[in-house]
Amino acid sequence: MKLPKIPLAQTVIKLCELKEVEHIVISPGSRNAPLTIGFTNHPYFKCYSVVDERCAAFFALGMAQQLGKPVALVCTSGSALLNYYPAIAEAYYSNIPLVVLSADRPAHLIGVGDGQTINQKGVYSNHILYEANLDEVDSKNNNVAEINTAINLSLTQQGPVHINIPFNEPLYDMVDAFSVTPKSIEASTEVFDVAAIETCKTIWESSAKKMVLVGVNKPNSVEQKYLEALANDESVLVFTESTSNLHHDNFFPSIDKIIAPLNDQEFEALQPEILLTFGGLIVSKKIKAFLRKYQPKHHWHIDENRANDTFFCLEKHFKCTPNVFFENFFSDQSSSSNYRFDWSKVKAYRTLKHNEYVANIPYSDFTAFNDLLKSIPDNSIVHSSNSSAIRYIQLFDINKTLKIYCNRGTSGIDGSSSTAVGASAVSNNPVVLITGDLSFFYDSNAFWNKYIPSSFRIILVNNSGGGIFRILPGHKNTQNFEDYFETTHNLNASHLCDMYNIKYCSANSKETLTNALQSFYSNSNKPKLLEVFTPRTTNDDVLLSYFKGIK
Repeated sequence: MKLPKIPLAQTVIKLCELKEVEHIVISPGSRNAPLTIGFTNHPYFKCYSVVDERCAAFFALGMAQQLGKPVALVCTSGSALLNYYPAIAEAYYSNIPLVVLSADRPAHLIGVGDGQTINQKGVYSNHILYEANLDEVDSKNNNVAEINTAINLSLTQQGPVHINIPFNEPLYDMVDAFSVTPKSIEASTEVFDVAAIETCKTIWESSAKKMVLVGVNKPNSVEQKYLEALANDESVLVFTESTSNLHHDNFFPSIDKIIAPLNDQEFEALQPEILLTFGGLIVSKKIKAFLRKYQPKHHWHIDENRANDTFFCLEKHFKCTPNVFFENFFSDQSSSSNYRFDWSKVKAYRTLKHNEYVANIPYSDFTAFNDLLKSIPDNSIVHSSNSSAIRYIQLFDINKTLKIYCNRGTSGIDGSSSTAVGASAVSNNPVVLITGDLSFFYDSNAFWNKYIPSSFRIILVNNSGGGIFRILPGHKNTQNFEDYFETTHNLNASHLCDMYNIKYCSANSKETLTNALQSFYSNSNKPKLLEVFTPRTTNDDVLLSYFKGIK
């Protein structure tokens, strides 16, 4: 086994092995050669080469999202690590563990005009859990402790960390065995104070209107017995987003479909006494606006790491998992209430009106999403891009076997495709990417790698621009709207598919879409993309009329 001669590089590599950081995403460079040599020659590591650093970081994000454990990123010095930043911010706000290993020039070459050199210390300071700036000559023996601290925090607090590693030349010298023996230091764990639940438990049991709102949530992370307890309590409404990956007939998915048509009197009837939240960030702007205006008396959030005061009334943060919380929270007592019964009638009515509406509208984004979501095979992993795509998905009842993901930490369009590709590289289930055209073309380098399985499917809804801007109020009065907001275009994905060896097909009507879907998910020797063209100037009218049509 060939290893880098530089002891600092050996220390990083050995501690990654001891900490079980198995997956390493590497972008090419020279300054990071000692790390690249060590990781790629070591049989423990699974290494991936992704040239574009922005894509590489989102690729690693998708892997870590599926694996639930840290994935390492390795880059050269200079602007390379700046290109990681969008994914680092997403990982920070989505609690996804990433370990950035950035090579750097030694201290005497910083700030003297040397090539490919920037001030790398502190570049992610607002969006990481920890930064370790290692010493080329470790006179104080700090490097091992710093690396341990960084990786431990990434694992226990589920987020990104940055380890900056200076290397002097020569960079390519190799040896046959480790000359260092660093020790892995175990992470400390925080014990949750169960007694903190008791006061809230009493309030909960005496309240007749309780709302549980679940944002981004890992599939199968909450035990079914606790979901049943919530579902069977007639004083509880459980509002779930598509990204919550929680399902029960008594829950309330498609939040906007239920609350968008409500008047002030109905909002007052819906206003909860207690709001209990868990999971990540919320997509629905309408539920956020509702709970900010009609605030609950109590808002409690369950999360091991952080609690956002999204509705400006947060009272308590329980730093534990939902399973730990509910294990110590539920009792046999429940309040007599018509809360769930009354709103279940509203849900049933909205579903009826939804189906009537879909049956009578012209071909559009709305009808395309209706047909596309019904077509996805059971047990698939679905990655959605941001903006229009995830908002349309939110309006439909989702196949309960599907696992839905979306980069909602920063809600950017920049890395959705790369994240989905990364997820597909480590997933045992087929991955389907549903994306809008701007997100797709923005991240087209996502497909510039050799790790995309033949089962990977891309659904590209091309409405010739940023269609979401057409539903915003006032857009028709905005000068140069089409150029600077909607950014209209005439692009299609066929040439990109040829370049990246992806099988291409397209549809531009309900009939052609139905025909294309018949074989889209069948076995293939390469990935497939279905480009669905929809009418740019019809989509906004159909969507805006929807909330009136289901009232």
